[in-house]
Amino acid sequence: MPGGNSALSDRLRVEVQKTVQAGVAPGFLRGVLTAAVDEPAVSDRVPAGPVGLTVRIAGDRELRRLNRQFLGEDHPTDVLSFPSGDGGSEYLGDLALSWPAVVRQAAEHGHSEDFEAALLVVHGPPRLPGWDHAPTPEEREMTRLTLACLTRSGILLAPGRLGPAS
Repeated sequence: MPGGNSALSDRLRVEVQKTVQAGVAPGFLRGVLTAAVDEPAVSDRVPAGPVGLTVRIAGDRELRRLNRQFLGEDHPTDVLSFPSGDGGSEYLGDLALSWPAVVRQAAEHGHSEDFEAALLVVHGPPRLPGWDHAPTPEEREMTRLTLACLTRSGILLAPGRLGPAS
């Protein structure tokens, strides 16, 4: 089972909401996220004290609506991050995950749906404190960080899933 041992992971509260049938266990996602916040580059950016995070597993229609409403892009996407807006907040923010996208991408890349869901949820927390992946150097660092977070959970992605490094 994924999970960490640091003081930070002991104070991370993850709520998982499923609005569609999804084959991933909430405990698995909590364990992956707990391990991810043990990664030093992530834990350095998470506020002190107990912190919370919500993962909403939804369908393509909801992700499309959220993408249009908040980013002005009228298409579904696989995952969206919504920071709380307060860097010192006890609440990091929300992640919205498209389960149909998880299923499609897992099949396309030849690994399990659990591993694809793990990839998408660990991609979110570094973005909540303000990291982005648009500029090339930052994108490389986000890829490195995502892979390091997945490694903490014993997750190895299919070759080529996350650039040449995976």
